[in-house]
Amino acid sequence: MVSRVLVALDVPEGDRALELATLLQPQVGGFKVGLELLMGEGPGIVTRVADLGAPVFVDAKLHDIPNTVAAAVRRLGALGPRWVTVHASGGVEMVRVAVEGLAESSGGRAGVLAITVLTSLDAEGLASVGVRRSIGDQAEAMSRLAVAAGAEGVVCAVPETSRVKALGLGLTVVTPGIRPAGPDDSDQKRVATPKESIAAGADLLVVGRPITAATDPVAAAMAINDEIVAALSAAQLG
Repeated sequence: MVSRVLVALDVPEGDRALELATLLQPQVGGFKVGLELLMGEGPGIVTRVADLGAPVFVDAKLHDIPNTVAAAVRRLGALGPRWVTVHASGGVEMVRVAVEGLAESSGGRAGVLAITVLTSLDAEGLASVGVRRSIGDQAEAMSRLAVAAGAEGVVCAVPETSRVKALGLGLTVVTPGIRPAGPDDSDQKRVATPKESIAAGADLLVVGRPITAATDPVAAAMAINDEIVAALSAAQLG
């Protein structure tokens, strides 16, 4: 089975990111290049990681007027990513032009993942920015918008994943905030274990520090893969 784990290379230095990616590539399904690495090393790091042969998820979180987003994804698409994220809350037109621009510059090899609700937001935080829906209702609404705009998938927290999957929209669901069971010191409010993510129906799991900060990153990745395999087996038996 191809691993469902996307490792978040949340480091500022390109050399360290490449060291981690080279070490972990045999054990994981791909890598996330986020804003810290993009800003610290520059967009060229996307190509350097992609050249290792694993899919790259560029977590750019674009949210701007449609023309600006279209221009940005055209530049990113030429660098070799498999996915690029945009905020669904930017609206259907913004997501649509992102989908079109990314397909154009990547030769159809890359797809847009629309972010539904950031995992750092809880119900109070969502209300503070003027969204009166519940987190689950907002995730559903943003998922429907993503489909209407032609996005390949969505990014949502595990508590909302089962609701999004139940809509039957055919979206790839990527879950961030994945932590093995134990103490958690992250700034994400809605986190979950790999087992919980699989049980909810997630397709891909983003895992960062539990792997990259581990004493033995390869062993940590293998342990998470084992937990995913066990959860998939349990789901099939159930």
